Amino acid sequence: MSMQPFSQVTGKAAPMLAANIDTDVIMPKQFLKGIDRNGLDRGLFFDLRVLPSGEPNPGFVLNQPAWKDARFMVVGPNFGCGSSREHAVWGLKQVGIRALIGSSFAGIFYDNCQRNGVLLITLDEATVQRLGQVVSQSQSAEITIDLEAQQIRLQDGSVIEFQIDALRKNALMLGLDAIGTTLQRSEEIRAFERAHLQANPWLA
Repeated sequence: MSMQPFSQVTGKAAPMLAANIDTDVIMPKQFLKGIDRNGLDRGLFFDLRVLPSGEPNPGFVLNQPAWKDARFMVVGPNFGCGSSREHAVWGLKQVGIRALIGSSFAGIFYDNCQRNGVLLITLDEATVQRLGQVVSQSQSAEITIDLEAQQIRLQDGSVIEFQIDALRKNALMLGLDAIGTTLQRSEEIRAFERAHLQANPWLA
C-alpha cells in the first residue's frame, strides 16, 4: 500500500510538551466505535480541544490561529503511551500532522506511526525543550523537516540534525507501508519460492 511520501515538508510546529500524553488523550475511547477511519479528526485531543459546552477551547494550542494548521508537533517524553489504538495515529494524519518531534515515544505508538506514514523524530530532551520554546512563539513556529538530509531547519537559519533507521527512512520517503516495502523485493521472493519448490517438490 502506498502513502504520502515524505521528503521535505515545511509548516508550523505546535508545542505540546507535557509528559506521558497517552493514546486515550490523543483519541478518546468514544471515537473507537466506528467501522472505518472516517471522522477521527473530530476526536483528536477531544477532551483538550473541546469545552464541556461543546465550544472549541481557545486555550488549546491546535485551536489557536498560529498553530491551527500545524503540520508538526513538538511533544513531551513518553508520548503515545497507554493502550494500543491505531486510531490515534489515524486522527493525527487526518488533521494534517506529518511528523512528531520528541525525546521518547511509546513503542507500539512508534510502530503505528511508522506503518501509517507519520515521521517520528527522537532528540535529546534538552533539544526538544529548546525547540518547544522556539515554536511556542508564533513568529518562529514554522520549520522545515528535510528527511533526506535528516535535518530540522528553523527560521533563524539554525539546523538540528536527527538520526533515523535507514529502512524507516526509505519507507517514509517512498510512501510505503510494510506491505509495500516487502513488495519492493517481490522478484527476490518469487525466485526464492521457485528454488525452494525445486529443492522440495513434495511441497507443491
